Amino acid sequence: MGIQDAIAELSTVLGQRLTRSKSDLDLHGRSETHFPTTPPDAVAYPETTDEVAQIVRTCARHLCPVVGWGTGTSLEGQAQAFHGGICVDFQQMNRVLDIRTGDMDVRVQPGVTREALNEELRATGLFFPVDPGANASLGGMASTRASGTTAVRYGTMRDNVLGLEVVTAAGEVIRTGSRARKSSSGYDLTGLFVGAEGTLGLITELTLRLRGQPEAIASAVCAFETVGDAVAATTDAIQIGLPIARIELVDTASVAAVNAYSGSILPEKPHLLLEFHGTDSGVAEQSGMFGEIARDHNGSGFDWATRTEDRTALWAMRHNAYHAILAARPGARAIVTDICVPISNLAQAIEETRADLAENSVQGPILGHVGDGNFHAILLIDPDDPVEMAQANEVSDRMVKRALQLGGTATGEHGVGVGKLKFMQDEHGGGWAVMGALKQALDPDNIMNPGKLVPPRN
Repeated sequence: MGIQDAIAELSTVLGQRLTRSKSDLDLHGRSETHFPTTPPDAVAYPETTDEVAQIVRTCARHLCPVVGWGTGTSLEGQAQAFHGGICVDFQQMNRVLDIRTGDMDVRVQPGVTREALNEELRATGLFFPVDPGANASLGGMASTRASGTTAVRYGTMRDNVLGLEVVTAAGEVIRTGSRARKSSSGYDLTGLFVGAEGTLGLITELTLRLRGQPEAIASAVCAFETVGDAVAATTDAIQIGLPIARIELVDTASVAAVNAYSGSILPEKPHLLLEFHGTDSGVAEQSGMFGEIARDHNGSGFDWATRTEDRTALWAMRHNAYHAILAARPGARAIVTDICVPISNLAQAIEETRADLAENSVQGPILGHVGDGNFHAILLIDPDDPVEMAQANEVSDRMVKRALQLGGTATGEHGVGVGKLKFMQDEHGGGWAVMGALKQALDPDNIMNPGKLVPPRN
């Protein structure tokens, strides 16, 4: 029994939809960040849940690892086959199955991307709000418990997944949750699989909560003298209950990179990018209230955008910040790390991180979802310089330790994968062993995305 036996058996079932071409293997071995290319042994392209179940049953018989793949945008190595095996690519399971406008929910296959879903929903008056920046697949977003720019108002994937269809490590198809808005019936299995990073099973269908498209939307950008001023304005706005849909921080280095990349002319100061959703009068009132808060914290240069094209340009600038930062140092790769702390500790976490970066001469622009206490550092490194790599990794490790000391978490939205595995014991204590026990119970042969998230098997 072994990987090659599983591949031989599945090739008779899937035909050309099981591939071993070098280009395909390399594509599915890549990471968005600094992890080395690690190709799987084969890539499968199922079209139905039954085919996924057959793939997993075959792999279970031959003790062959199985790794799920959406669009490959995960940042902590979650989709890489570090132990070899078969990568299951869901791109051909990309149908919107059922839109229920009256109940404001939708049933989709895992390969549907968030942009494709919202395009499908345009005529319904509804939308799916979770926006991690990348045009990620919804199955991958659920597997990593993704969030993003709109989480401050609409929550994360945890809050927007009502139910799942999952193929377990035994190849059994189960359904979790229901379309009801609440339930006190048994364990929350939906919550268990959301964020499990494919270590417990493969998601083959999702039922998602939808939201009404707001009558009015206004976006704004505002400069501040210091990061501390920007964070203080954010904290005040959150504490008075201002219903902000998005509130994003970009520091001075990020602004400089965006200006150079996109030709914008923002003052080279820390900025907040904001968005308000609601009625015309409500949005105007909320915008005015935030303007007063910002002025109290040395905010200036408000630039409001209500036209769709202007708002799109503003958020495209934010979403392209990663590429802009990479372009600021040609040839560099990035260690992209995120932490999340209680919002009252956010300014301290950011300022101490900025001081650490400066002291160690690590180039690391900071940006993030400050309304949630979540921020990212894009640590630029020469991939061929082991000293730079070591310094950046040490800064990243200290960011996590700082977050844990402040009552936060090692990752607010990127997930664990292999990149944050070493911090799980410190964050969760005995809870991490419980996660391992769940993995042992549901995947005793450790075929589902092995080496990620949970304690290593002896």
